[in-house]
Amino acid sequence: MKLTTALLVVFAGSITAGTIAPPRSGGTWTQLPNITLFDRQEHSTVAIGNTIYIVGGIAPIANSTADPTTPIVQSYSIPHQTWTLEAPLPKALNHPNTAVVNGKIYVLGGLAVGPGQWPNWLAAGDCYVYNPATHTWKSLGNMPIGTARGAAAVGVHGDTIYVGGGLSRLGIEGQETLDITSSYNTRTGAWTSLPPLPEKRDHAGGALIDGVFYVVGGRINGTPEGMRDTVFALDVTCSPLIWKTRKARMPTRKGGLAVGVVGDVIVAVGGEGNVDAVSGVFNQTEAYDTKRDVWTKMTPMRVPRHGTAGVGVGNGVFIPGGGVVRQLGATSYFDVFKV
Repeated sequence: MKLTTALLVVFAGSITAGTIAPPRSGGTWTQLPNITLFDRQEHSTVAIGNTIYIVGGIAPIANSTADPTTPIVQSYSIPHQTWTLEAPLPKALNHPNTAVVNGKIYVLGGLAVGPGQWPNWLAAGDCYVYNPATHTWKSLGNMPIGTARGAAAVGVHGDTIYVGGGLSRLGIEGQETLDITSSYNTRTGAWTSLPPLPEKRDHAGGALIDGVFYVVGGRINGTPEGMRDTVFALDVTCSPLIWKTRKARMPTRKGGLAVGVVGDVIVAVGGEGNVDAVSGVFNQTEAYDTKRDVWTKMTPMRVPRHGTAGVGVGNGVFIPGGGVVRQLGATSYFDVFKV
């Protein structure tokens, strides 16, 4: 684990597997240069080396009643602390399912609005791959019929991208959470249907560590009662594939959280469903040791957010943008949590 000594002490103590460590402060938050051009939420965040990419999402325009979904893609250089505009998505998507394989960015569906649909977003199965070296997008066709979705948990193992749960629709006419799990082989272009999640999930955190695909927290149909604290785990190296529910529960029940991986640890930050805050947003930072099945409470966010996505680079989890109030309330605030 690439963690500070203080955190290692907590994890190496006599904590029984499946428990929550006592509350404590750990890790530090540092503000970084804000996202340029537009505030952003419901985007995806990935990294290639020391460069972070944010893809699509919602970029609200003041006093506008138009669909705020954007195709914009931007990159952030960690060493230079600068933002750069990349080639836009061929199609505007929010809640895109995004991953990096072999130095390229894959977008496998998301949510979009069609003619006469706003203010409702429906699943879009459009798939693309982006080559940062040439600044070009290539179409990969569509997700299989009946599996298009956005707001899914995503993980990568080798050449394969795993996509768990998600939403088929979201808007004033309601939303529909899914339990569909599937994988996409970036080498062959083949999709494979996998066992469904133990329970429907959207806006959950996704991570794949040592061959195990984790789906953390999330929600069902967007209600406060639908927020979840579970950790589902699927060992993608075993046959048959069987989902398991880990004993340890995330200290906070929430959806719309951002996660990033540092070593064997999943860091889960922010999220929505906070009935005790006017904003409805959580500031909690919680770390899950995947080897010991233990959660540890860490230093809270300075600016609570939901509807963002995180990515781990080195010993930091980078969190660009997000929503500062329930539903739509995008910000350009950008920070990193160092463990």
